[in-house]
Amino acid sequence: MRYFSLNNHQHFSNFENAVVRGLAPDKGLYFPEKIEKLPASFFEELPKLTNLEIGYQSIRQFVGDEIPEEDLKKIISKTLDFEFPVVPVENGISSLELFHGPTLAFKDVGARFMAGCLGYFSQKSNLGNITVLVATSGDTGGAVANGFLGVEGVEVVILYPKGKVSDLQEKQLTTLGQNITALEVDGVFDDCQAMVKQAFLDETITTHRKLTSANSINVARWLPQMFYYFIAAKQIQEKPVFAVPSGNFGNICAGLMARELGLPVAHFVAANNVNNTVVDFMDSGKYQPKPSTATISNAMDVGDPSNFVRILQLFGNEHQALKKDFSAYSFSDEDTRKTIREVFQKENYILDPHGAVGYLGLQQYLKETASEAPGIFLETAHPVKFLDTVEEEIQTKVPVPESVRSLFDKKKKSLQISSKYEDLKRFLLDEN
Repeated sequence: MRYFSLNNHQHFSNFENAVVRGLAPDKGLYFPEKIEKLPASFFEELPKLTNLEIGYQSIRQFVGDEIPEEDLKKIISKTLDFEFPVVPVENGISSLELFHGPTLAFKDVGARFMAGCLGYFSQKSNLGNITVLVATSGDTGGAVANGFLGVEGVEVVILYPKGKVSDLQEKQLTTLGQNITALEVDGVFDDCQAMVKQAFLDETITTHRKLTSANSINVARWLPQMFYYFIAAKQIQEKPVFAVPSGNFGNICAGLMARELGLPVAHFVAANNVNNTVVDFMDSGKYQPKPSTATISNAMDVGDPSNFVRILQLFGNEHQALKKDFSAYSFSDEDTRKTIREVFQKENYILDPHGAVGYLGLQQYLKETASEAPGIFLETAHPVKFLDTVEEEIQTKVPVPESVRSLFDKKKKSLQISSKYEDLKRFLLDEN
């Protein structure tokens, strides 16, 4: 499989180099040169397939022969060793729960798959030490830290905005130690993301360190998120509407890629908080990024979503073609809080703020279109990650999974830096 840069369609890379580089040299995101639909027999057999078989069949064309079948299956097996249940919430609407992994967030899938791929390439190609540089608005940091913890030859540096992630999210990325370093940035997520992108283009850094990214800009983080759309389809065996809480748009883009492979989907809904750059684009056809605004659904606080350019590529950069299969809506914190409260009161189901936005997006689409397709919203994080917000609305204690109880007693360890790029540069050049 070859990948081209979305900034320069004449620049090509194989899978390994795309994973190791993260971004193309021209700052473009990598995109597959061709996409082959899965055979009809795959979808006929889907209800009988194991999650491992689903993962392997859906991802193998994007990896090609660069990772042998046995090794690729080992990586997928470790990636998908937890459940992805579709849980009925009310008549016609279900939740796809993606929080049953080690860090209680959907990003466990992409982070673990990428860690496996990078670990394989590091050993096979003797790449030397690699620095995974990543910005997080919430759950990415913990998932990446957990996925790469102890991986030989890999150092992880995570930038996160000070005071703008939940307590549990912060604990998950600042308490592991070993090869994980957390940089607490006095700014917003967009500052963190901009600093990371600038570092990749800075030759004084890239000649000193071998950098790669574990944000969803990396193909090995982005593509495996297709897995759980197929796993959901295996459970319901109908053509659903998927509503996806969206920040950097990697998750919904992976769903659209699954559709491109032949997965029957009635429609995709991008559910946004007040960071509504894509909502405005769908209305006007003009893409105008803006500074992000802090909300209670913090993992979606992104004003310039990186992966939206991939979505446009899937639709030939045709605005009208996109509108046929894709809708976007925006909701306030007040809307989100009210939904958490009302769904718990009516259905005894506990939403996290991101899942609540997804639920709202699904309701809005179904109301506007009178669609009778089954609706599935993605519950992307466990409510325990947002205890203060959720418990305030439902007036009930959220059960705390045993896997995270110990985190609350661990001591946070982070390095504080400003939002100026020079601070990050000094750290990466070991000048601190």
